[in-house]
Amino acid sequence: MTIFGLTALSPLSLIELISGLVLLILGAEVLVRAAVRLAASLKVRPLIIGLSIVAFGSSAPQMAISLQATLGDNTDIAVGSVIGSSIFNILVTLGLSALIIPLRVSRQLVRLDIPVMILASLLVFACAANETLTPLDGLFLLTALVAYLGLLLYQTRHSRRPRTRDMVAQAPWLSCLLWMIAGLLLLVLAGHLLLGAAVEVASDLGLSERVIGLTIVGVSTSLPCLATSLIAALRGEREIAVGNVIGSNLFNLLGVLGFTALVAPSPLSVSPNALAFDLPVMLGVAVLCLPVFYSGYRITRAEGLLLLGLYLAYGLHVISFTTGMLLANKLEQLMLFYVLPALVAFLLFTSLRAWRRQHKKESQ
Repeated sequence: MTIFGLTALSPLSLIELISGLVLLILGAEVLVRAAVRLAASLKVRPLIIGLSIVAFGSSAPQMAISLQATLGDNTDIAVGSVIGSSIFNILVTLGLSALIIPLRVSRQLVRLDIPVMILASLLVFACAANETLTPLDGLFLLTALVAYLGLLLYQTRHSRRPRTRDMVAQAPWLSCLLWMIAGLLLLVLAGHLLLGAAVEVASDLGLSERVIGLTIVGVSTSLPCLATSLIAALRGEREIAVGNVIGSNLFNLLGVLGFTALVAPSPLSVSPNALAFDLPVMLGVAVLCLPVFYSGYRITRAEGLLLLGLYLAYGLHVISFTTGMLLANKLEQLMLFYVLPALVAFLLFTSLRAWRRQHKKESQ
């Protein structure tokens, strides 16, 4: 059966889709609850847990898919899915989370984690400049990840403090860790089920490997991260909601790409289109976080809508450019000559206003 030219999902794929969505919500709920209790038990800030265990766990589907694509000689999917996931995490996951509840941003994120994420994006861009990612590049990226984990460990040892509102939720740390593992396993299984249904739709559309990686696979592997941040926002755990996104991007860029390039039978090829457009967009989105996060150390609902709008424009451009639609050139001109200048002006204004407020507070 076809609907608007598309083959309808088979009954098995439909069951996979529904089961994946149910497991996604359940796994995210279990993971967030366990993460909050683990933070209280270890007397560390939930931000640290969100940046490390929660983020790395919710990115596990990305690691599995990238390795599977690389070993199957689908390197465009392996690289494109990481790029697409990184863009989706910031623009969509943070955007939707901010619509639920304005997100408070820790000063640590602005001073340490966001600059590290920007640096990681620059490292990937530099390593991919010759249109390949070699095992040496992979080793370099993994070394950077180990260095970042060392910084997180240092932060953990020097930021131990109880949170009174979480004292009632304290439980043995081993029990919390086991529940977190259970939640992560549910997320991995959900991501696998959703990916199967998504790839069937993508194949029916006849999309290229690069576009499948950037859109279908990138979005599917980001759904565990999205579900985790949305559940965290609904529960008022804003540090986990934000930290999960930043940590997930760092793990994707340094861990997933690094390990995939290291174990790949041959150097990973990077599409010229990805090098000319997608990687600069990924870097620009990472840089965008700095003024957005700095302006009042929060992400407002208006800024959440702005992030979602940027992703909509990016997705339309990728699809229209790939399919040869006339919309591509018009959309590119609109973004270059109208949207981007307006965005830069808006960010400069909000950053300057935030700086003046901070300077005024410090002088009083």
